[in-house]
Amino acid sequence: MDLLDVKLLELLQKDSRITVSELSKQLALSRPSISERLSRLQEKGIIEEFSARVSLPAVGLDILLFIQVSELRRYPSEVEKIIEEEDNIIECHRVTGTTNYILKAAVPDMNSMRSLINRLIPCGDIKTSIVISSPIPYRHILPKSSESNLQH
Repeated sequence: MDLLDVKLLELLQKDSRITVSELSKQLALSRPSISERLSRLQEKGIIEEFSARVSLPAVGLDILLFIQVSELRRYPSEVEKIIEEEDNIIECHRVTGTTNYILKAAVPDMNSMRSLINRLIPCGDIKTSIVISSPIPYRHILPKSSESNLQH
């Protein structure tokens, strides 16, 4: 990766709908060069996908919560199958330490939250935290700019 790739990643994360023509203008590169760089970043797995970030409240999911699952009462593969079937769980991470899984979920109301927790209780001990604010809801990811890692 070079500094142009980093700038390309920055621009794409700010607006994934930016056109190749606009990228070409902002980076002072030809459209074919931009397209080639995009392809290379995808092939290398640096760009995993292009997607839209959806506002949870705008789609009726007003309560964001984190759920810790510990003291498993089922095999991890069974727990993961149960979690995978829950549409309100938007992230699942198997972690080290006393907690086995950390889940991020979004639900429309307290009754939905209660139902979700009740469905997860057979998996293990459940601890739930409701998000009251998100000072950093999402951060753009760029490679560390150490000169030794980036080509000029």
